[in-house]
Parts: sequence; structure tokens; C-alpha cells
Amino acid sequence: MAKATLAIASRNYGSWSLRGWLLCKLAGLDFKEVVVSSDDPSTRAELLLLSPSFLVPCLTHDGVKVWDTLAIAEYLDELHPDAGLMPKARAARARCRSISGEMHSGFSNLRSALPMNLKARYPGFKMWAGAQADIDRICTIWRECLVEHKGPYLFGKKPCMADAMFAPVATRFITYDVKLDAECAAYCKTIMAMPQMQEWIKAAQDEHEEFEELDVEF
Repeated sequence: MAKATLAIASRNYGSWSLRGWLLCKLAGLDFKEVVVSSDDPSTRAELLLLSPSFLVPCLTHDGVKVWDTLAIAEYLDELHPDAGLMPKARAARARCRSISGEMHSGFSNLRSALPMNLKARYPGFKMWAGAQADIDRICTIWRECLVEHKGPYLFGKKPCMADAMFAPVATRFITYDVKLDAECAAYCKTIMAMPQMQEWIKAAQDEHEEFEELDVEF
């Protein structure tokens, strides 16, 4: 029986839930999922980015409750240090933390203009300048990491915390038909092909909840 539970929200729209879930999967944690109803006002506020704090996903393990994706990542790395959630080299670990933190606290224009929506596709989506600046910065991060650590993931041959943090961005780039250079496009394909991502996406396709606020219209 699993010693841990992970509370998540919508799989289709919940970018933070995806990050927390991926972290648990990459750590090899035995956990049970608890899906929080999107009818709950606080959960809905989080999905719409209207909440001052994000309490989903929330990991409960051996009586310890951890929320916030960065806190979950640090906790899991302490719990399973051999899982490779963070690189072993000190400099690489520092960079992994830095870009994960940048994803965690930044890119607000991207979040608001391109909400995660795994079921949707918007070919030819017109990008506004603020979102494009965020896209350019993310692609710079990806290219630098892929060149330095030789890919196919940001820090080498295995996915780590940084890949979990940027995974929802890869889905956004596909949903909104974002034009990418060959290296960044290949990285998106690598992320989307991960067995864990395929498992999450399949479950998202089976969801019946819809948020009009997160379904972009032209």
C-alpha cells in the first residue's frame, strides 16, 4: 500500500499538478493520486492563476505534508537522492535549481496568454510581444542546457527536476503552434514522448471538465 498521496487538480489544465506528479514519478515514489474537484473555489482560483498561493499539488508522505512544486522536488531529492531529480555536480545542481526557480516564479505573460490545455490545438496562433519574450527566454535556457549537457534532456540522458518544471511549457508550445528552432522542437518531442507524459496525457483526454476561461478563442 502506498505511503504517500498526491493531491492534484485537472490533468488537462493543471500545469502545477503535472509538475508535482512528474516529480513523484521521476523519483520512483509509490503514491496514490487524489483528484481535487475543480468545483472547489480555491482549486478553481489556482487553475485560473487567480490565487496568491498554490496548494495543489500537495504531497503527503509518512505524515509530512509538502506543497509547492519546488518544495516537493527538494523533499523528493532528499528522500530518493539516487533517483537523479537533480544533477550530481555542484555547478549543474545550482543551475538546475536556478532555471527551475525561474520557471516557478516567472514567465507570467506566457502563463496568461498560453494557458495549458492538452486537448486543444490552435494552428497559426498569433503571439503577442510579452508572451514572445518569455518564449525566447525559455528557448535560450533550453539551448544552453542542451548544448552543455548533450541532451536529450536539459541535464543529460535522464529527465530531472528541471525537465518536470518545463514539461507544461512543452505542451503549451504544441497546443499553440509555437514556432521553434530544430533543437527546441526536438526537446519538446522528447518531453512529450516520455512514458510518464503519455500516461498523463491519456488520462487528460478522458477528463470531462471544461473551463471556458481557459479555452482560448480567436
